[in-house]
Amino acid sequence: MRLGVLDVGSNTVHLLVVDAHSGAHPDPVRSHKSELQLAELLDDDGSLGPDGTDVLVAAIAAARAEAEQEGVEDLVAFATSAVRDATDSAEVLARVREETGVDLEVLAGEDEARLTFLAVRRWFGWSAGRVLCLDIGGGSLELATGVDEEPDVALSLPLGAGRLTRELLPGDPPRRREVAALRDHVGAVLAEAVTTIAVAGPADRAVATSKTFRSLARLDGAAPYAEGPRVPRSLSRSGVERLVELLAGMRVVDRARLPGVSPSRARQLLAGAVVAHEALVAFGLESVDVCPWALREGVILRRLDWLGGG
Repeated sequence: MRLGVLDVGSNTVHLLVVDAHSGAHPDPVRSHKSELQLAELLDDDGSLGPDGTDVLVAAIAAARAEAEQEGVEDLVAFATSAVRDATDSAEVLARVREETGVDLEVLAGEDEARLTFLAVRRWFGWSAGRVLCLDIGGGSLELATGVDEEPDVALSLPLGAGRLTRELLPGDPPRRREVAALRDHVGAVLAEAVTTIAVAGPADRAVATSKTFRSLARLDGAAPYAEGPRVPRSLSRSGVERLVELLAGMRVVDRARLPGVSPSRARQLLAGAVVAHEALVAFGLESVDVCPWALREGVILRRLDWLGGG
């Protein structure tokens, strides 16, 4: 069947169209992305407001039209932290439903972690043993660990790259004390989570997902994504430490010229690098493997399981 997944995130509205059935590898057909930077549209009171909602409704309507044109039989639509955290979330969802016909499900942070973990497990398989999964988004950091397809522990922390950039890195380039304060903040928030994760047991394999980790891995010497998803990629702790220093001394416009860094992500990449480095330090990891599958693929797999009665 042809399945569409519409992901409304902090940075993008992303439609992924795949051909798949239960037990099969989803075959990507089309990817349609709108760079909205939705979190940047929030008003001072934390609401998306009429203007921001107008932009979101237009993007979702365009994505739905694209899905129909591609012959999508089943469209699954979900939103993450930007809509979840908006003070007018209920009103936004109502307008989206009324004006586009799309019923947008808001995922809890822990559900994001669980679905991303499912995608990672299916990609690496049972031979990976206990997996520790890290996923840096625009609004939150998701962590999960487990030996099965359902993690033993799933956490969501307010350590998204976009959120931290807005709140703690106003300068361009930022001042040294701003970067130091960000490191301290991230380390403090991670401390309790590390203890919770540790109770479940040591990981056999540490895996990272998301655009932030992929961009950092590319800058650390990993193969370009154009070489295909099955090329092994990793990010080292020493490499990301070097990248924090490099990015901290660069203006946003210069970061956007780096290989694998899109202009829309350049501003928040430093915060993402700090989160990545502090997470590797906190968990005692020398490196993480980078998985090409993440939340969208987890949603697809769960949907296929449900359709197949699994």
